[in-house]
Amino acid sequence: MKLIQTSLENDPAIEKVAALNAGDRGLSLSESIVSGLVGLADAVAIISVQVAIYLFYVGWSPDNMQFYLTAIGVMSAVTISLFHQMGFYEFSTIVSWPARMRHLLTTLALVGLICVGVGFAFKVTEEFSRIWFFGSLVGSAGLIVAERGFARLTIEKLASDGVFVRNIAIIGAGNQAEQLIARIQEQNAPWKRIVGVFDDRRTRIANRINNVPVLGSMSDLVQWVRQGHVHDVVITLPWSADERLVDIIRRLRPLPVHIHLGSDLIGYHFPRHRERYLGGVPVMHIAAAPLTGWSGLIKAIEDKIVAATVLTLFAPIMLLIAIAIRMESSGPVLFRQKRYGFNNRLIEVLKFRSMYHHMRDDDGVLSTSQQDARVTKVGAFLRRTSLDELPQLMNVLRGEMSVVGPRPHAIMSKAGGRLFEEVVEEYAVRHKVKPGLTGWAQVNGWRGETLNEEDIKKRVELDLFYIENYTLWFDLRILLITAFIGWTGKRAY
Repeated sequence: MKLIQTSLENDPAIEKVAALNAGDRGLSLSESIVSGLVGLADAVAIISVQVAIYLFYVGWSPDNMQFYLTAIGVMSAVTISLFHQMGFYEFSTIVSWPARMRHLLTTLALVGLICVGVGFAFKVTEEFSRIWFFGSLVGSAGLIVAERGFARLTIEKLASDGVFVRNIAIIGAGNQAEQLIARIQEQNAPWKRIVGVFDDRRTRIANRINNVPVLGSMSDLVQWVRQGHVHDVVITLPWSADERLVDIIRRLRPLPVHIHLGSDLIGYHFPRHRERYLGGVPVMHIAAAPLTGWSGLIKAIEDKIVAATVLTLFAPIMLLIAIAIRMESSGPVLFRQKRYGFNNRLIEVLKFRSMYHHMRDDDGVLSTSQQDARVTKVGAFLRRTSLDELPQLMNVLRGEMSVVGPRPHAIMSKAGGRLFEEVVEEYAVRHKVKPGLTGWAQVNGWRGETLNEEDIKKRVELDLFYIENYTLWFDLRILLITAFIGWTGKRAY
């Protein structure tokens, strides 16, 4: 290792690292402190806007002071609590500004709805100025977005100057180290600085790994930590080398440094994994079954309420549709087709019949095209407006479908002459949740005929995004869009 150190003595990168860390470890980046300061800044922003509008628009008086101070306290507490629950104080969210700001603003709108509900429940809405209420929400939203943008720029500037940064040392000069360094470099996050790689092996080690210098052995690393040059150590060795890993961790535990066990090579194929415990044993969590626990219960309640409500409201229209279908052509009013549902199980999906009965396509071998001779006049209207899907509300009430979810496809559906599952490798992932009457793909214009492979690839991409990002508010957004524009489409024949 001395040969390696000698060859790197005049390396500018090492001289820069040494200069930045000389004498004192300076300020180390504490994610919890940053989160706390941003939370405090959010609270100050909310309270400041509310107090300012109260003083300069409503006007202070002993009669209204108690009501407004109580409202300010409740709105501030509810907002900060919801922000915390939604993960807006996670460091990764703070430094990724303006990402997730749309979700933050949606949460503020939810706070407004909660406060309105509480006001009606306690019959105190007349005590407050509407200008104050809505002005507080809008003003707080603008100030919080600006404040968080300033926080991101401040962190970035301090980190670029080397003042506010976490120094990372890596143990192991193998493939895991190379993968880890590449991942961190791709993030372009100046608050994470890799100072170097350390490895006890004396041969077959390059001087650099992805432009990061190899600085020495474990003994050298201990000295770097003792001198305050390192905040985090990541061990990037194969998990099969358990004895070596235990020995390294034992040597590092007495040091004032954070110790991390880097992922084995398989983990780099699943960069979004999380570490969890299973029976007290740490495991690498790669994927989760969606819509379980509270989210599953909320989704089930949502399905039943929405389906029953819509079915009741549309019952007269559905009766008229049934009469029109029977008057135009012979055959049953409803068309039943086998499609894949939850967990790849076959379900019988209900639709209003839109084709001549003798020309129906039970397996969906041939996609419906523009001016398709099989489609009746009434059927063409129903397909264009998606009213033919209304009987699927009964599928929802039977528990076979959801109101919102990936649309179920006929078992022989094809794109570009190939079955959907042959075109898209992750096609079956759509079946991790119940299929829906409407979905994220449909409200984004991806509905109707699949002319080529790109059509189904884009639909699956949007379906998977929905599955991975489900929230009740996401569902409500899709339903709102569906109510206004989701029932029409240029490619719905």
